[in-house]
Amino acid sequence: MSRHKARIITVRNAAGTPSRQHSDLKGTAMEIIEAKKAALTANPHQVAARKLHDSEHAQVIHIALEPGESLKKHITPVDVIFYVLEGQGIVEIGEEKQQVGPDTLIDSPAKIPHCWYNESSALLRFLVIKVPRPTESTRLL
Repeated sequence: MSRHKARIITVRNAAGTPSRQHSDLKGTAMEIIEAKKAALTANPHQVAARKLHDSEHAQVIHIALEPGESLKKHITPVDVIFYVLEGQGIVEIGEEKQQVGPDTLIDSPAKIPHCWYNESSALLRFLVIKVPRPTESTRLL
């Protein structure tokens, strides 16, 4: 009988109650990561970033931008998928700029300049999924 590791990620809303969970089979023991309890990760954008997953295959980072905050324009060496959890923001990828809101997925190809702006009066939260895991650093422009 084989044992599998279920990985459950709980993302909590502003009130602190669970808003979604995800699980998959991975190994031999369950690992639970609550986004709001994950450690803050230092980053060149100087915003609230929490690394939720980091494996040889992918990275998942939870970003929270307060009103007026932004991610600096940068180039990522791998494909990036953004998923908006809460709030309204402006995402710029290459020459395109679009306002986006909750439950929106945005695909950003590798090596294309991109950035985010929170010009609203509320918190903006989104996931950054890098596939595959980058082996070189993101480059600020």
